[in-house]
Amino acid sequence: MNTLEQLKQYTTIVADTGDFESMRRYLPQDATTNPSLILASAGDPQYAQLTDEAVNYAQTKGSNLRQRLGLCLDKIAVNFGFEILKIVPGRVSTEVDARLSFDTDATVRKARQIIGLYEQNNIPRERILIKIAATWEGIRAAELLEKESIRCNLTLLFGKIQAIACAQAGVQLISPFVGRILDWYKTAWKKDFIAPAEDPGVLSVMDIYRYYKKFGHTTEVMGASFRNTGEIIELAGCDLLTISPALLAELEQMSETVVPRLVAADCVGLDIEPLFPDEKMFRWMLNEDAMATEKLAEGIRKFAADIVRLENAIKTRL
Repeated sequence: MNTLEQLKQYTTIVADTGDFESMRRYLPQDATTNPSLILASAGDPQYAQLTDEAVNYAQTKGSNLRQRLGLCLDKIAVNFGFEILKIVPGRVSTEVDARLSFDTDATVRKARQIIGLYEQNNIPRERILIKIAATWEGIRAAELLEKESIRCNLTLLFGKIQAIACAQAGVQLISPFVGRILDWYKTAWKKDFIAPAEDPGVLSVMDIYRYYKKFGHTTEVMGASFRNTGEIIELAGCDLLTISPALLAELEQMSETVVPRLVAADCVGLDIEPLFPDEKMFRWMLNEDAMATEKLAEGIRKFAADIVRLENAIKTRL
């Protein structure tokens, strides 16, 4: 077996792309999207009909430009998700507008709207993960949504305190961003290369995984945002890994033996102290983690900027 086939024995593989052909090629269980991926795919002529349909929908449902823009963005994301679910047997993650990252009530309303659009296409809730930034407000929104059987994927997760708060809130899944953590430390440490076994992003996911399994948290851990195949192989055994088509192709061409580095049963006896963060503890511990604070803020800004670019691209049509 090649390295990708071996990896699939220990970890659920998810495609991190908006490209349908890549999904058909690599046959992942689930797929994830984000505003940047949707922006890139929406500009591809082969997906023009998905954007056209969303524009027509928004024109008939919205009473003013602002409302039509919001409806159109949601419908584009759902249209991509709907097509993805024709390919993958599992779930698709669809992201809430990053500009709502500090507004619990607005995030809940937007998530309900997205789920409503999927349900109009007879897609059951269990096949959708609503992606929300792992701010305090986003975690509180996810806690409310989970009680309505709206499953959530908490994204832009860089610090352990974010992960612990998500588990306490009963979140379905978290997406720690391995590669972006590596990026920060390479700059901070003035290094061009950090070995995968010493990669701070890899070690962060391992730490979170072990904490969850030690204390019986059912929240799934999905490593995300990889920079190289070494990071992926080091996390063999993680619940899920979401991987770009380029790295999937590399793994498919490799023959390196994969050994599970993460095994749930091995975590039970670990000497770890539990934490029970309230809002003050969460904000303080996040503040004390310069990397997590900076990368969370940067990630929200970047996703928000891509949403604005997508809005500007369709605004004249509305």
